[in-house]
Amino acid sequence: MKSHKILLFFALVIGLLALLCVVFPKDGVTLFGKELHFAKLNKVLAPEEAVNLDSIMAAQELVMKELDGLKDSVAFYKVQLDSSDIRFWYPKNDDSFFDAFFASCENNDSRTIRVLHYGDSQIEMDRLSSRIRVWMQRQFGGGGPGLQPIRTIIANYSVNESAQGALTLQTCFGADSLSKISRANGNYGPMVQCFHLNGNSTTTFTIPNNQYCDERVKGYATIGLVFNNRPGPLSATLSAQKGAYRETQSCGEAGVHTFWWTLDTVCTSVRLELSGNADIYGVALDNGKGVAVDNIPMRGCSGQQFCMINRDQLAESYSLLDVGMIILQFGGNSVPYLNSNKGIETYAANIGRQIDRLHECCPKSKILFVGPSDMSTTINGEMQSYPYLEKVISGLRDTALAHGAAFWSIYHAMGGRNSMLAWNAKGWAGSDYIHFSQKGSVVMGDRMAEAFDRIYTYYKMRCRLKEKTIENEKNE
Repeated sequence: MKSHKILLFFALVIGLLALLCVVFPKDGVTLFGKELHFAKLNKVLAPEEAVNLDSIMAAQELVMKELDGLKDSVAFYKVQLDSSDIRFWYPKNDDSFFDAFFASCENNDSRTIRVLHYGDSQIEMDRLSSRIRVWMQRQFGGGGPGLQPIRTIIANYSVNESAQGALTLQTCFGADSLSKISRANGNYGPMVQCFHLNGNSTTTFTIPNNQYCDERVKGYATIGLVFNNRPGPLSATLSAQKGAYRETQSCGEAGVHTFWWTLDTVCTSVRLELSGNADIYGVALDNGKGVAVDNIPMRGCSGQQFCMINRDQLAESYSLLDVGMIILQFGGNSVPYLNSNKGIETYAANIGRQIDRLHECCPKSKILFVGPSDMSTTINGEMQSYPYLEKVISGLRDTALAHGAAFWSIYHAMGGRNSMLAWNAKGWAGSDYIHFSQKGSVVMGDRMAEAFDRIYTYYKMRCRLKEKTIENEKNE
């Protein structure tokens, strides 16, 4: 065949495909029970540029430039912070929002300040939380994996647990294969779930052999039990150091209480024996004074369960645990079902009520809301971000700020619209185009940690500026 005929053939094929792009119904056609779609001409001629993860993930070092003085340098750094894709948003644009938290962590030599990280299945197994924990404990001290349920609900790569005995799960969300779920009439405690003990139980916590388990969680020296006697009494015996340490504590008074054991030697395994009638809210596995970051996953949750918890009991639990920050990471489970402005407004308003409840129960704590990641679904035959996802994120951000909470966006940290496609292609997200892979969780967790590191650097710069200003005033 002559070359000009081959060229003509290809031109005709391209022309026919272009015509199909124009005339094919926008909503597709159904043929033999299958829905068929064809790309639109504008998509073919000008395809959407793929998200460049290499550019997004490249180190974006924020530097302090000594301009005309420290004051100008602080202002320069602030501009860089606000233009970053891992920035924080603050209520009333108050960039001193986290100052009190940082100050309490810096000046702490006698207590463990807790950061409670609540979230949906995106944080299961200690994903994301573990990377925030690494950063905070390196900065402010402390160790151990933090607050754990008395019996495993979801596997956690930072701790192994083995339990047996008269423990009945009570929760206001999800499902559990370990036992028949019962309701606790609001007595769920700080982990939004508890185990009712009616008799005896034994639980052993040990350090796992896992590559994702940070060295700082591989040891326990301070162990706590949070419980609600009803009607009690409760007896708890902690054994450690292969039986060399054994101490029993008991409580006959009704209400929310804690037991604490402080060991002379850091242990990699502890055994807790319980006897009585009580709601067991959790076991704290800590190591020394500093910061504890507690991973509290709530599979299938939309984040609207906090108003279901008894207010007084939750407030007492937070007080006994010395909570300094609460992180709420929700929205992903609601995105597929939010397809109208009214629906988004209703959901955001419900989240606002949860934030208000947490402020009531823990008034000294800082609250950070983390918005959902990019999520993909099939639209006209191709994988795309959910149509209302950006509106959901904007609604949650505005609500969080209006209710006195800071906001951080995983969606923007990923790269924005359709970034999930790039994360999936790189192996950083699962085949459901919703959840991060283990590697992706580490990447995103480190970006969250980097965000905290940047605002902590900014806090220290402003502290230096304040000290220098006071010194200059004294010298005048």
